[in-house]
Amino acid sequence: MSTDVKRLITLLVALLCAALTTTAARAADDDAPSAGERIANALRTSPVYVDEAYADAVPPSRQRQLADRIRRTGLPIKVVLTPFTKGDAFDGDSDVLAGVVRDRLPDRRELVLITPDSDFPDSLRGYEWPADTHQADRAVAATGFLDEMRDAGLADLTAKAVDLVAEGKGEQRYEEAMRDLDRSAPPAKSGSGSDSGSGSGSGSGWTGWWPLVGVPVLALTALATRAVLVRSRKPSPAFPQLVFATARAADEAGLRRRAEAEVLALGEATRVADVATTPDLQQALDAYAAAGKVLDEARGLPDLAGALALAQEGRDALTGSPGLPLCFFNPLHGRAALRSGWRPLGRRDRLDVAVCGACADALRDRRAPEVLTDTDENGRTVPYFEIPARRSAWAASGYGSLMPPSAGLARAR
Repeated sequence: MSTDVKRLITLLVALLCAALTTTAARAADDDAPSAGERIANALRTSPVYVDEAYADAVPPSRQRQLADRIRRTGLPIKVVLTPFTKGDAFDGDSDVLAGVVRDRLPDRRELVLITPDSDFPDSLRGYEWPADTHQADRAVAATGFLDEMRDAGLADLTAKAVDLVAEGKGEQRYEEAMRDLDRSAPPAKSGSGSDSGSGSGSGSGWTGWWPLVGVPVLALTALATRAVLVRSRKPSPAFPQLVFATARAADEAGLRRRAEAEVLALGEATRVADVATTPDLQQALDAYAAAGKVLDEARGLPDLAGALALAQEGRDALTGSPGLPLCFFNPLHGRAALRSGWRPLGRRDRLDVAVCGACADALRDRRAPEVLTDTDENGRTVPYFEIPARRSAWAASGYGSLMPPSAGLARAR
């Protein structure tokens, strides 16, 4: 037998073995239960399913307490606490999870399902079949707005949601919570440094921002219209945190030119400032130097927004009367109008963040604020504030909401 024939036979055998291995792997994958099946199987033995990602927030002892609480209600309540990520088994959508899990449960005629809200991490979502029998959607939505739940962890939040569903007065509780929210919301301040459409220093008004955000606003209008139509078909009020991809649609080159102009203006202002009448001149100079460095090394929108935040910090230092920082959710919205409490799901601590008027209205009206996104270490697009603070000056500082941007930059180095 020739050498060429032997080589050909060896190659064919190798290809056959690879094909058999691939076929076996695919067969094993086909036999493995899907994520929806695993959750549904677990719910057959307990009304509470908690993904390992939330095991610290809802440990086994609390899971058992929740299960006992649900059984005492006598209602067909199921709880599924699992994180959502775009591209996962449910495409990062709690609506998809609810439908998939329900389809795999043996008795689908009556079901109340409580899950995290995939659109906003500070909220739970309630689903019910048949719809509105126990007003579950409103009851669960009201939970996160109660004063007593302000600093509650995920386990306590879920337990309260179960209680409100069992009470059967979801509509009433939700309307009461909304009235209390409206009464407690601080009014937007007027004047320098507190209007969401203006800022201190030359060239910092809304007119300067319009070319940068006009196109995204038009795109967001279409998305918001679609969201309104969806909500009109589904009365359940989510507390959404849709991370709009249109934040990336902003003209990066235009934003860079804007940041360059802001930094140059700050440099000129520091040059002509009177040392005797500007006690924080050194802080302004430090912010100017940091803004220039960030601008030179900027890799995308988050860094360019950081340069703007540093320039704002420097201008505030020059005036000696700093106002609120840029909007926490999206600094491209300009200066914030008020401060608001915000707590990510699964965390007990509540952050005090500055938000622009548009984002404040969106949160109060249960609409989606536009969130500036960044890319995490796994290449996923996430809200910038979900990047670990040790890796991101902007996550550490919240563009001025949590600490001065210059302090966040020093911490992240």
